[in-house]
Formats: sequence, C-alpha cells, structure tokens
Amino acid sequence: MTTTSTTEQPQVRAEPSVTLRGVSWQTYQALMHDVGDNRAWRIAYDQGILEIRMPLPKHEEPKRLLESFIEVVVDELGIELRSLGALTLEREDLTRAVEPDTCFYIQNESRVRGQDKINLPDDPPPDLVVESDYKNSSINKFKLYAELGVPELWRYRQNRLEVYQLIERQYEKTQQSPTFSFLPISEIPGLIEQSKTRGQRAVVRLFRQRIRGI
Repeated sequence: MTTTSTTEQPQVRAEPSVTLRGVSWQTYQALMHDVGDNRAWRIAYDQGILEIRMPLPKHEEPKRLLESFIEVVVDELGIELRSLGALTLEREDLTRAVEPDTCFYIQNESRVRGQDKINLPDDPPPDLVVESDYKNSSINKFKLYAELGVPELWRYRQNRLEVYQLIERQYEKTQQSPTFSFLPISEIPGLIEQSKTRGQRAVVRLFRQRIRGI
C-alpha cells in the first residue's frame, strides 16, 4: 500500500462551489441551523474555512450506483447496513465538519441503529464514506476525514474508484476494500460506464450475479 498525497489533484469537471474564510464555529452552526437539512448543497468546514458545493447530477449518478452495489453486497452476505447519505459529521472539539456524498455504518451499525442523531465523538464515525467526482477543494478532505476517524474512504473520480484505509491517522491507498476484501474494485468503474447504455438496474443485476459467482 502507498500513502496518499495530502494535496488534492485538480478535477476536470468542476462543481459550483464557494469558499468562505474566517468563519467561526458559532457562525457555521448558526448557518446550518437556519438553513436546515432540506437543501441541495453540501458543506465542509475546517477550522475557520467553510466550503459550500452544489453536486452536479453527473456526479450524483456514480454515487447512487455505488450505494446500490454496497447494498447488493450486504444483502448477499446477510449483514446489516445503515445508509445515511450526506450525514453531517461534526466535531466541535476539533472545529471540523463535513458532509460526504454518502456514508455507511457496517461494523458499527448496531451501535447507531435507530438513533435520530449521530454525535461525534460519543458515537463512532461511519465505517465507510464515499466521495464522488469533485473539483479541486480548498479543504484537504483526506485530512478532514482522517481527523474525524473514518476508517475507510472510497473516492470515485475520472472513471476510477480509489480505496483508502486509515492507518495511523493517515490514509493509505489499497487495492482491496478493508471491509469487503473480496469485492472486485477494478470492475466497478466499468459497470458504472455501462449503465449509460444498459441502464442502472441492468448493471446492478450484473453486479449481483458477479458477487454470487465469487
């Protein structure tokens, strides 16, 4: 495994975003309280820097398919999953917060089952976070997720799926998912591309057949 660079690489297909600096934690919390959860945009906050981005539909589609693939895997394995989408992950003691494209509780599902609110650090962070294709960020997402203690991170960008594992407070790129070691990671981008011609549910069915054949 190789340690990932802490510098985000420029993205080709940029999402609309705005970055505000010098934003206090109290101001950030007041903004989040005023706008509520019924909004299309997502945030990342890192010690005074607030980034607001608007996900594009072409970036949402891969995320939705990745959610379906993960649901197929847990269904075939007969294990529980709590899928919480763009859950707001906050640590006031660290003055950091982020909303992933989607996230999952798997190993720790029973610890947060049925809870109306997740409170870090009293509750564990999601076991798996997914970030779809996004622009060059003014906030280092790897460092942010590492500080929040997320053990596994998937990043889909430029038709590639990259998997990272948190080891000693930094992410290392790996060829296998720590949670689902048997998962054919290298085949997933091809299935996402096929969905453009064959349809989303068709490739989900293909994926299910592939998993059953492992």
